[in-house]
Amino acid sequence: MAQEFVNSKIQPGKVVVFIKPTCPYCRRTQELLSELPFKQGLLEFVDITATSDTSKIQDYLETLTGARTVPRVFIGKDCIGGCRDLTEMHQSGELLKRLNQIGALQ
Repeated sequence: MAQEFVNSKIQPGKVVVFIKPTCPYCRRTQELLSELPFKQGLLEFVDITATSDTSKIQDYLETLTGARTVPRVFIGKDCIGGCRDLTEMHQSGELLKRLNQIGALQ
């Protein structure tokens, strides 16, 4: 269930962030990404606490990405890490470059 759930969310051309709403790093990630001009439907925040499989989802994220912490940010099928990684990419200009490469921005 957890593996299918995660894999169904991760798609080429889309940014998906697995979050917990009470996590301050997740909120910062949401704020940063929400400031960018995404095309409709190409940015999704997935609240893993809304399922009964939260722990299993985090276990699968660890298998997939090497970390079970949230947020886990995927640009297309590539996990770029968490909040700090996203912030560093944004400050260096790499984030906008990657988002334009996958066609996610207006």
